[in-house]
Amino acid sequence: MQAARTIRDAVAAVESLRRSAASDARLLVGLGEIKRLQSRRFAGTYADLLQGGPYQAAAAFFLEELYGDKDYARRDEQFARIAGAIETLFPAHVAETAASLARLHALTEDLDLQMARIWLRRDAQEPSVRRYAYAWRELGRRQERAEQLDSVIRLGEELARLTRKPGLRTMLRMMRGPASAAGLGALQHFLELGFDTFAGMSRVRGAVETFLGTVRQREEALFALLYDQELAACETELSRILGQAP
Repeated sequence: MQAARTIRDAVAAVESLRRSAASDARLLVGLGEIKRLQSRRFAGTYADLLQGGPYQAAAAFFLEELYGDKDYARRDEQFARIAGAIETLFPAHVAETAASLARLHALTEDLDLQMARIWLRRDAQEPSVRRYAYAWRELGRRQERAEQLDSVIRLGEELARLTRKPGLRTMLRMMRGPASAAGLGALQHFLELGFDTFAGMSRVRGAVETFLGTVRQREEALFALLYDQELAACETELSRILGQAP
């Protein structure tokens, strides 16, 4: 029941963080600004991949499902509801992938919320890229940022491995009805979309490894910028990525 335990703990952590944000209107607004800026940053960093080519679908999947600013409360609620039974509802390798997603989401929500607290301490008239860079550096937690990236890469690898399981796509398709009836549509959507996205890449030798390697390289370059460079350099580069004047 390791997957169930992981999901239950992760969802509880996210719910606690969400309650904390909801209790403070300013914090909730700040959190939204952080998430929107991060989503725009990802879109800018991977603009070349998102515009077309063999990695467009994978980049769009990561943007929408991992780096987006949409509300994942529905998916979280579904995770919580089925945590005790997930290992019987889904094959073991699918349950482990769902657990990895839940664990990654909990870490991301924690980092975002703590950044939002720092963001609010800055002058509201300050350029958003400067506030963001300052909040990132002030928060620190570099090791956890590395763990967050490792989790993203592992999740991509797990989704790619799922595509090599004989008959799994058919099984997922057959689960649509039961999943919908059980109110698990959002989780089903994530699994099917992830499967199809990585199945498409897996048909080309080395494509998955190239895509995930590109993500790691670009995200680690961002870490080096935000942790090691002067604040002015961070502001200039983030402005370039976002396509706006510093």
